[in-house]
Amino acid sequence: MTDHDTARQNSDLLETVLLGAAPLTISDVVAVARHDARVEVATEALERVAESRRVIEELAGDTQPHYGVSTGFGALAKVQIPVEKRQQLQRSLIRSHAAGAGAEVEREVVRALMLLRLNTLASGRTGVRVEVVETYAAILNAGITPVVHEYGSLGCSGDLSPLAHCALTLMGEGDVRTAAGPEGPAVPAAEALSAAGIEPLVLAEKEGLALINGTDGMLGMLCLALHDLAGLLAVADVAAAASVEALTGTDAVFAADLHALRPHPGQALAASNMLRVLEGSSLVQRPREGEFTRVQDAYSLRCAPQVHGAARDTAEHAARVASIELVSAIDNPVVLPDGRVESNGNFHGAPVAYVLDFLAIAAADVASISERRTDRFLDVARNHGLPPFLAADAGLDSGLMIAQYTAAGIVSELKRLAAPASVDSIPSSAMQEDHVSMGWAAARKLRRSIDGLARVLGIELLASTRALDFRAAAGSGDPAPATAAVHRLFRSRVSAPDTDAFLSPDIAAAHDFVSGGDVLEAVAGALGAPLA
Repeated sequence: MTDHDTARQNSDLLETVLLGAAPLTISDVVAVARHDARVEVATEALERVAESRRVIEELAGDTQPHYGVSTGFGALAKVQIPVEKRQQLQRSLIRSHAAGAGAEVEREVVRALMLLRLNTLASGRTGVRVEVVETYAAILNAGITPVVHEYGSLGCSGDLSPLAHCALTLMGEGDVRTAAGPEGPAVPAAEALSAAGIEPLVLAEKEGLALINGTDGMLGMLCLALHDLAGLLAVADVAAAASVEALTGTDAVFAADLHALRPHPGQALAASNMLRVLEGSSLVQRPREGEFTRVQDAYSLRCAPQVHGAARDTAEHAARVASIELVSAIDNPVVLPDGRVESNGNFHGAPVAYVLDFLAIAAADVASISERRTDRFLDVARNHGLPPFLAADAGLDSGLMIAQYTAAGIVSELKRLAAPASVDSIPSSAMQEDHVSMGWAAARKLRRSIDGLARVLGIELLASTRALDFRAAAGSGDPAPATAAVHRLFRSRVSAPDTDAFLSPDIAAAHDFVSGGDVLEAVAGALGAPLA
């Protein structure tokens, strides 16, 4: 099982994340971003930071211009800045680049972004002072979260604007939210730092660039997305299996030897999960000598492992990209181990942007096949003996008719969100930055895609658990222990089908069960072990 598969189980167990001694993991990012794990910087990392800072200080006194140390930035890189104005240069850089607009970004995204920037600072390749690293860590540990806005990053030269809003906080400027009131009004950064006993920084040569030149925002959102998708793809297997059962389909197509003929690892895993969920069911159709059984189920049932498996394999590729980014030191210029300070293009977000877009495509398709299974439950021509729209009194009641509308509307939105952001580029900085990744935009829309996927899967489970009630009333057979456990979970908050009632709360409950991990916990309890 890969790191992102185990992230959900491990993230709440981590109390402290140590930077600079070993590579960061997705679990580490989730622990700090969502669970407020403390951050510590290894002694050997601080030693590397101090060593690279000495290199920068030597260059600062050189009569030759050095980009980021004694010059302006971007298209202004040829402008030499005198020593007495370099502190102002750093302040001006941060203030001018903190140009975000629009809605406030979620706390977990900002904390992930800050952790990843701190990780690069701790690499010793950026040339900042030790006190910059220590102050950044202190702000994270104090639960102080800079106010960052949704618009402002083009994903090249990194996530400049979001990171600049965070750098403002180190200077005691801008607005923040605190651990005491993360949902309340924003407060001035100077006030929050003072309350936490943290001294604002006066930035020195090179430090402004080091604080803003990274892909940390898009990478942080990728890590959170991979964590969430690991759970949702397992739920998708549960939902598909539950639909096969409640529609009295066959599980023969999930046999391991069939999937060995096309040995994609994600496909085999999804088929195995579905077989495990259906084990012990008397509702599914199994070939019996002398008896007629359904020859083939519809694609949305029969091909679920192929679709879910492709999504899993896409997530595995994205996780490999994330693992490389998590050990990367992204800045420009960088201080190399031999003391050279070199400009580079490692801040370009293309590697991360591509996989963020790939995941949005996968999420849309998994939601699409789920909605098709939901739709089958409602149509008497295809639901094999269930009432129209799963209504208790069809005609008088509408059942889940409009729940399917909701799922369909979400899927339509997910298809629009699947249009890749990374194929776009818009030039900036007087054509110095003439090709950008749009990775931040790819990450923002992926967050909406994952939320939509969870809601669509919840509606499918709402339909399959409702269908089980009708199968039970008709004496059609008994569900598998795993699907019976999911049914009991849903009945803890969602009433059995009777006359129509207010449906929105039921859909919300289903979403809670999916996104909160309750569905997977119920299945694991019934099976005696979690799904893969």
